[in-house]
Amino acid sequence: MRFFSQWGRFMMAGAGALAQWEIENAKSIVSSRKKLLLIGLMIIPIILIGVAFADDIGPALPALLGGKKAYSPAFYSLGIFMVSIAIGVGAGLITGCIGAGGGFIIAPALMSAGIKGILAVGTDLFHIFAKAIMGSVIHRKLGNVSVSLAVVFLIGAILGATAGGVINRVLYEINPILSDAFITTVYSLMLGFLGFYALTDFLRSRKADKGGDAHGGAEGAEIGALCRNLQDVKCPPMIKFDQDLVAGGRQISWIFLVMSGALVGLAAGIMGVGGGFLTFPIFVYVLGVSSMTTVGTDIFQIVFTAGFASITQYAIYGFIFYTLAMGMLIGSLLGIQIGALVTKIVPGITIRGFYAMAVLAGFMNRIFALPSKLAEMDIISLSPGMGSILNTIGIWAFFIVIGGFSVWVVGTFLMNISKLKRKEA
Repeated sequence: MRFFSQWGRFMMAGAGALAQWEIENAKSIVSSRKKLLLIGLMIIPIILIGVAFADDIGPALPALLGGKKAYSPAFYSLGIFMVSIAIGVGAGLITGCIGAGGGFIIAPALMSAGIKGILAVGTDLFHIFAKAIMGSVIHRKLGNVSVSLAVVFLIGAILGATAGGVINRVLYEINPILSDAFITTVYSLMLGFLGFYALTDFLRSRKADKGGDAHGGAEGAEIGALCRNLQDVKCPPMIKFDQDLVAGGRQISWIFLVMSGALVGLAAGIMGVGGGFLTFPIFVYVLGVSSMTTVGTDIFQIVFTAGFASITQYAIYGFIFYTLAMGMLIGSLLGIQIGALVTKIVPGITIRGFYAMAVLAGFMNRIFALPSKLAEMDIISLSPGMGSILNTIGIWAFFIVIGGFSVWVVGTFLMNISKLKRKEA
């Protein structure tokens, strides 16, 4: 039980840090007319290519634009674009309102919409990379970035992202169903653990009538035994950091930074989501880096990790669906703004309950999709009809929960516009 609680807090802290990164990026983009105009200009070529070439040379384009090997269209269509915006809005509402992990539902949502797992991962990574570049929040955080810490960490992240991309592509070449089953299993384990912990945390907090922050205060100023033990290992070169927080600063061996980066990169390469949900808890709870330095360094690394993984491991192999990526970017910007406003008028305990529901909906979606994939590979015995029924149940449960949550958030926002205006005033 103690292990479950510790790892649950670990994952929740990471989900919260990733969500905060998304919120800051969205605010940076929306507040700039130039960036919004640039997004509009980025969409125009996708529309023109789709309209001009979808019928004539469309079959030849996916090799360049993504989607040929993944058997999914890379050209523009209104239906595809609207679905991607809806998925982005749902993820953005979760991120903005709950403040934790809306990006976790993107890959399951894309796979439920019929997109192959490897294409969903690549597209999600590219969407995160585009958002990071557009957000341009790095310059505001440079004072909190330990450059030496980030550079050594990125060595491991690049190695891990390469390994994750290779694993996904090799499995896809062996059997596309095997690839989907693998990605589905990874998401089922991660979402299942996080969702059940979030649910128990919500019930415990509700019983105690507490509605505070789920992630605690500012970690990192005081470090635990594990952090001290790792920092005591002298295997040069030693990387120094937190000189402004602790007299003389702290230091840690490059080996632990490279290993941590490799784990984050591997998660990014296999799952998408940039790996950012692991960086914060690893830095704070394992390496003993202050929260202030961690936030800046996480922003720094996620740009390069997501960019490297999306371009070198997915884009050049045709596993990015650009139309979807742009639609999700637009949708998430809108959803995050609305969700962030709703938090001003909704009790914190209610938000935590919705977070548990959203994550568990993603878990149900993937766990119910898994039996049919295993049956197609003859790993388990299951009739196609039963597999289809289970998959349908998972899809409907997922979209009903996420859709219901989205309607509730938007409805709450619309009914309280006057109250929000008074608060702003």
